[in-house]
Amino acid sequence: MPSTASTSFYTPIEQIPKIHARAWQAWRTGKTKSVAWRKEEIAQLGYMIKDNEQRIKDALKIDLGRPEHETEFFDFTAVYIDVKLAFDNLEEWTKTQKPAFNLTFFAMRPQMRAEPKGAVLLIAPFNFPVALILGPLVGAIAAGNTVVIKPSEQTPTYSALLAELVPQYLDPDLVRVVNGGVPETTALLERDWGHIFYIGNARVGRIIATAAAKHLTPVTLELGGQNPVVIDPKCNLRTAARRILWGKFSNAGQICLCPEYVLVPEEFQDEVAVAFTEVYHEFYPEGPTNSESFGRIITEGHTARLAKLLEKTRGSVVFGGDSDVSARYIAPTLIRDVCIDDPLLEDELFGPILSLVPVKSIDDAIACINSKSPPLAIYVFSQDKVFQKKIFDNTRSGSAVANETLLCAGVPGLPVGGVNASGYGYFTGKFMFDQFTHLRTSIDSPAWLDKVGLGLRYPPYSKSTVAKQLLAPSLPARPQRKQKDGPPRNEGWSIWFAVTLVGVASFMLRLTGPGRLLLSQLKDQ
Repeated sequence: MPSTASTSFYTPIEQIPKIHARAWQAWRTGKTKSVAWRKEEIAQLGYMIKDNEQRIKDALKIDLGRPEHETEFFDFTAVYIDVKLAFDNLEEWTKTQKPAFNLTFFAMRPQMRAEPKGAVLLIAPFNFPVALILGPLVGAIAAGNTVVIKPSEQTPTYSALLAELVPQYLDPDLVRVVNGGVPETTALLERDWGHIFYIGNARVGRIIATAAAKHLTPVTLELGGQNPVVIDPKCNLRTAARRILWGKFSNAGQICLCPEYVLVPEEFQDEVAVAFTEVYHEFYPEGPTNSESFGRIITEGHTARLAKLLEKTRGSVVFGGDSDVSARYIAPTLIRDVCIDDPLLEDELFGPILSLVPVKSIDDAIACINSKSPPLAIYVFSQDKVFQKKIFDNTRSGSAVANETLLCAGVPGLPVGGVNASGYGYFTGKFMFDQFTHLRTSIDSPAWLDKVGLGLRYPPYSKSTVAKQLLAPSLPARPQRKQKDGPPRNEGWSIWFAVTLVGVASFMLRLTGPGRLLLSQLKDQ
């Protein structure tokens, strides 16, 4: 098993400025503007995976201890979907677009076109190093950019394989791989890019956003968070247990969208624990330690961190709880009676430990969710649409998912993206293409327009309202709304009208006989 300390496959740091400069030079040649070239590269990317599936699976077995089935399901399938979608739709995505008809401006032939941002940088995580590197690469190529890829140093076998395969299948002038650790990544971030796309954790996301701000470089951050599950006692509990445990224990819990904790009514916790235990034994009938269906933690350091959290928790172990740091093994684990402030819930775990958090009511569940940063996903298991709606309408998250886990990221046509601490921007499909393009607008204004109204914009200005009428649309009807601390506007006018009438009547009274008599009597007193 290779050590992440091995640096023999790292890119020499002195080459990074040259790679950066070459990426911009290659983009300025205009070669990537060709839609035919982009489609050829996208197809080549797909066959780079197809031709080397077994080598990739073997590499990820070494780096992640991952079952081949999970690599096929999560990594290969996701990229193949992106490749097919981009290849089939690229002509449509790159078409010049026209805004809605406007009588004033139609003669200027307004239009817009999605143009590439230039040389872009992809910084990828370790957990799905095929889908989360090559998926965004599909979008970047489809958009017409040159690309520099920085894979994770924590998957050395796969990252070295990627550096070998990319120049064999893709144009080496336009797609480059830079391998390395923190120094190499820092050197890349010191330079200006058309866009930076990062998938990973919030701590590194802040570093990348800060570095990008120096050059005002646009950034996409796909981060993670603590994704809660809310269980309705009336749900199909067996289905919920299977889907939740699958979502939590796949890839040994190292998935940004995996369930983190389950909010369950206090009186229902025992039943949930029993159902989850039954499914656990079905998933791993011979135990998870030697199961071909369960992976390993990426490093010994991450394993030790998780083992220490298991020691600190104030909850009770239902099943699992075992660890072997040298083997990078944390058993699939369920902990019950976990408080929302338990050490297990202080930060994103990125491991196969699931917590049951008992709550008194649905309102308490909502309060628990809102006490933390908005997650990448909130999962609700209930057939009751009112129950679902109450949770989703009173919380914030990247995705709102009912009766499923993880699969929201694989639905063609839906984006993946977070909010606030769980990230910003989107990826997958057309949304990924949009991240790597800029909508460049244009008009072509004929001279005769100045003779039919637009000439009024030039000094010396007149008091004519024609230009205003030409350019400014009429406002919608004024809303009939109450003032903050008073009656509605029409009621206010009624009051003022009444006051005015009283004032006029008083004045008239002073001029009449009775009025003068009253005034004289007052003067005599």
